[in-house]
Amino acid sequence: MAYSPTELKKGVVLQLDGKPFKVVEYNQKVVGRGGSIVNVKIKNLIDGSVIPKTFKGQEKIDSAEVTSRTVQYLYTDGTDFHFMDPETFEQFQLSADIVEDAAGYLKEGDSLTLQSFNDNIINVELPKNVYLEVTYAEDVVKGDTSSNVLKDATLETGIVVKVPAFIKTGDVISVDTTTGDYRERKKA
Repeated sequence: MAYSPTELKKGVVLQLDGKPFKVVEYNQKVVGRGGSIVNVKIKNLIDGSVIPKTFKGQEKIDSAEVTSRTVQYLYTDGTDFHFMDPETFEQFQLSADIVEDAAGYLKEGDSLTLQSFNDNIINVELPKNVYLEVTYAEDVVKGDTSSNVLKDATLETGIVVKVPAFIKTGDVISVDTTTGDYRERKKA
């Protein structure tokens, strides 16, 4: 299947020079006489680099044959991350360079998606938001009642995010996995 430039919305996976890329930003300009130029930023799903690319008019772009499967995260031994296929119960491991930034959002037992290209795992796809428990947060300083005061909070996976002043140790919060930003406190 081939895409036209105007079909390259955010999240579409395409193939350039035999490598899979994912569209991370999309911008279309319509020029005179019905033509258009599409500017995208695409992420190489093999090495993680992000590059800008421009497509014009009637160009055809190949789609990448990327397969996805849901797996369950088991644990890390410090160098590798261990997963299990919930249907076959097959266990396997991935190195930290494939898991990359996703490591800060993984809890034992979580489900996530692995993407493969030519039978090689190329990407760990997390849910958009994850709930994590705050293991450490500074107490509020008396007098800091401004609504936009942020402080650091350490989460159960070890990552540190900026949170509003009312968040305390033991709270469970939602974190956006694409930006690392605090979203909301989980209601009891």
